[in-house]
Amino acid sequence: MLAITGYSVVLSVHVMAVVVAFGVTFAYPIMGPFIAQKHPGSLRALHEVQERIGKFLITPAATLALATGIYMASDHDLFDRVWVQIPLGIIVVLLGLGGAFFSPQERKAAELAPGEGQPPTPEYMAVVGRVAKVGMLASVLVLAAVFLMITKPGGYA
Repeated sequence: MLAITGYSVVLSVHVMAVVVAFGVTFAYPIMGPFIAQKHPGSLRALHEVQERIGKFLITPAATLALATGIYMASDHDLFDRVWVQIPLGIIVVLLGLGGAFFSPQERKAAELAPGEGQPPTPEYMAVVGRVAKVGMLASVLVLAAVFLMITKPGGYA
């Protein structure tokens, strides 16, 4: 018989929060160029939606992932494990980037986005380029955290 424990519920919520928080971000590199090519007049809306997703989806879900992760690490006394320490640092960095970098840069990109039939300005392209580069780094960090949490280098006990 399958036993559902409080810990397994918290673990499930933790994994679900990570999927909800960061899953959508892996679609951004596909969405942006597609909209720029096929619907350039919609770029302002794209950046506004990305900023809202960060505020109302990514940040709350990532905060839940952080809280549940801290709970599980405390419950099993795992803060000395590298596979806990590094992902913990990563999620704190990602939450910081959300508020300090992504949100203001998406607002700026929305303000600078070209209208229908207008070419993008160099300033707009620079903002979008920065967001893309930092976004790629953030995606690598998410994947690194997932890898460490699954493989648990150094072991569980």
